[in-house]
Amino acid sequence: MKSFNNFEPELRRNLLTLFAAGLLFWSSLASLLPTLPLYIESIGATKQQIGIVMGSFAIGMLIFRPQLGILADRKGRKIVLLIGMIASAIAPFGYLLVKSLPLIMVIRAFHGISIAAFGTGFMSLVADLAPEHRRGEIIGYMSLVNPIGVAIGPALGGYLQASVGNTALFLNSSLLASLGVLCLLPVVNPPILEQPPKNAQDGFLRTLISPRVFIPAVVLLIIGLALGAVHTFIALYIKSTGVDLNAGLFFTAAAISSFSMRLFAGKASDRYGRGLFVTFSLVAYTVSMIMIWQANSVIMFLIAAVIEGAGSGTAIPMISTMMTDRALPHERGRIFGVSLTGFDIGLVIAGPVFGAIAQQIGYRGMFGFTTGLTLLAILIFATLSSQNISKSFRFAFGLGEDVYALKR
Repeated sequence: MKSFNNFEPELRRNLLTLFAAGLLFWSSLASLLPTLPLYIESIGATKQQIGIVMGSFAIGMLIFRPQLGILADRKGRKIVLLIGMIASAIAPFGYLLVKSLPLIMVIRAFHGISIAAFGTGFMSLVADLAPEHRRGEIIGYMSLVNPIGVAIGPALGGYLQASVGNTALFLNSSLLASLGVLCLLPVVNPPILEQPPKNAQDGFLRTLISPRVFIPAVVLLIIGLALGAVHTFIALYIKSTGVDLNAGLFFTAAAISSFSMRLFAGKASDRYGRGLFVTFSLVAYTVSMIMIWQANSVIMFLIAAVIEGAGSGTAIPMISTMMTDRALPHERGRIFGVSLTGFDIGLVIAGPVFGAIAQQIGYRGMFGFTTGLTLLAILIFATLSSQNISKSFRFAFGLGEDVYALKR
């Protein structure tokens, strides 16, 4: 990470403080990944109800992401980061105090605002700070907050739930986010020199269907479905197979793999292009879904986790970098907000849809269905990511440039 040593001291401090805040945010959020479904099951929820409650998280993301992206462009990234972190600090108290499933759904939707705000503000601010010729490298390094947090969070959350109980679990999640608020206070928000047009709020649909945004949004929709299926049901699926594996270790293995990929994928994409690495991530997701579908041992689940981590560690940073390439500085928040809507929709519908499928054909059959979706994502990206099939294929496999990237 020698890039940080080449920056001016103030910029380096800004990035490192932002990194610490991101680490605390994702640790707080991820501590509930393997534990909250088990908590919801313990209060009497069915498979489909668990899916609906967990999927409610993305309702907040879906509703507020576009507006938060516009707010990040107009008022600066820092205020949006603070909104996300404060929501993440408040939500765990709701889980602690409420036992009614409908009310937990409302709290879960409120919790979704946290990632809509923090995710959009974080990536927009990093893109503002990163030199253009090292954009992929810096975004890749800064995105390490996700896998590190997702490695620490589930292990810590699973331990607290098993050894101390749910009260300690939810208090810990809130405390981590509260510390994150303190880390954000000294972060310097650079000014946005060029302001967005006055009618930016009216451009959501037009932006979504534009060639530079639509296919990435569709790919993110499928990624959201796959991740939603894994995050919502993997703990229950492992339990149903009788395999003796703590689901927290699945997330930890995936996070370590994701961390490893981000160390070099971003820098390599500056040289070989974003498309090759997006394609790799979709192939990794597909292989992982196949292994989860067929898993019947600890080893198979852990290998699937490593491959899934490689996919997630490449997909989100590379698509985020690709969207940065395609956006002007004053519209980055809006472009991130609109393109990530596909991801949000995938997470919203993954819980209830796959919960209903699991109710009919079981968790194993459900993951078989998910495999087909990730195969479809490869086909879509390889044929529709550019102006025509030939250019799309070349871009998707690192043989041609991104025709929608803005040259400045």
